[in-house]
Amino acid sequence: MFSKGINYKVPRNLLFIFEMIALFLMFMYYKNSLDRSTIIYGLSLIFIVYISNFLLLKITTGDNYIFLIVTMLSSIGIIMIYRINPQQGFKQIVWIGLGIVLFFATYFMIKKIKSLKSWFIYYFFASIALFGMTLLLGERFKGAINWISIGGITFQPTEVIKILTIFLIASYYANYDKFKEKKWGNYYLVGIMYLFIFFLFLQRDLGSVLIFSSLFLALQYIYHEDRKLVLLNFAVLILSSILGYIIFPHVRIRFEIWINPWEHIDTTGYQITQSLFAIAEGGFFGTGLGLGHPDFIPEVSKDFIFSAICEEMGILTGIGIIMLFLILVYRGFKISINQKNKFFRIVALGISILFGIQSFIIFGGVVKMIPLTGITIPFVSYGGSSMLSSFIALGILQVASEELDIEEV
Repeated sequence: MFSKGINYKVPRNLLFIFEMIALFLMFMYYKNSLDRSTIIYGLSLIFIVYISNFLLLKITTGDNYIFLIVTMLSSIGIIMIYRINPQQGFKQIVWIGLGIVLFFATYFMIKKIKSLKSWFIYYFFASIALFGMTLLLGERFKGAINWISIGGITFQPTEVIKILTIFLIASYYANYDKFKEKKWGNYYLVGIMYLFIFFLFLQRDLGSVLIFSSLFLALQYIYHEDRKLVLLNFAVLILSSILGYIIFPHVRIRFEIWINPWEHIDTTGYQITQSLFAIAEGGFFGTGLGLGHPDFIPEVSKDFIFSAICEEMGILTGIGIIMLFLILVYRGFKISINQKNKFFRIVALGISILFGIQSFIIFGGVVKMIPLTGITIPFVSYGGSSMLSSFIALGILQVASEELDIEEV
């Protein structure tokens, strides 16, 4: 679908040079404490990224730039995370390596399966099972129940449910004519999405409520024939937001500190004000790697990694990250437009919207454009669940970027 005549060597080699320079800067900053294992892992990751980009060009006829963009974003993230907390940086290297493995595994697996658009009911029950596990086994964090710990392994089931939800919506609209023939079939998807949002309300995971609602409304607006139903769902989203503000105290707190964080600068407003200070301190070109104070911001490697990057690498680097996400979403939309298979066309659009919504929410939150929600930046922020699920989604998008002759299935 995408021409192989384009020269991919230049951006791939530039990424390699960028990563080597970053490793050298890390060595200069931590020359007295940088152990041999970290250097080996760092060089291994650079090698894996370079070889992965090289191999991808050989095995796929699709878009090779989306993987390049993502590995660039991950590289910037790992530099900042390691600078903030070497132990977390070491773990993040492992997560990125596993993410790349899952990317290729997902790519080959999705290409082999020919009946994905017919699995509507399986996507539904798998999502319900994960929601049930979260409510029964989940641990409360920042007011929300969204983490499960099993055998010392902690993960967020919501990250998997996002992908399942995209598949579920795509399956519904790919078989829309069949569903319309059934009694109440026009409302099956609406009822399921309200059920999912209800579970998220029970978990008090309102950041995910915003993501799921926005994703559903965007795809429904494009593919649903009943425009009145689309407007009704939009109205319900607004009412749900108001209801969440009334019911949940932590939502009211976040709204209040969004309006005026300076009034609560020593307490609830401390995090966002430190974020604004860090971005302002960095200026256009940054204070320099290791010369800022990102540790002043609580949860900086997760929720506020963008602020730390702007402080030490400059606002221009921050703008570069935003531009990379814009290009990623643009290429995702392009993949969707060019894809003839309706199921994968909707999946590609859904994944692109997901990346766009998540990045907008966190970028808007850390610069006080919108209230904070605790969402992480895909591929950049510290965290295993988000990193692995994002690479899985990217593997699916890679498949969708190719010409697929399975419409009849």
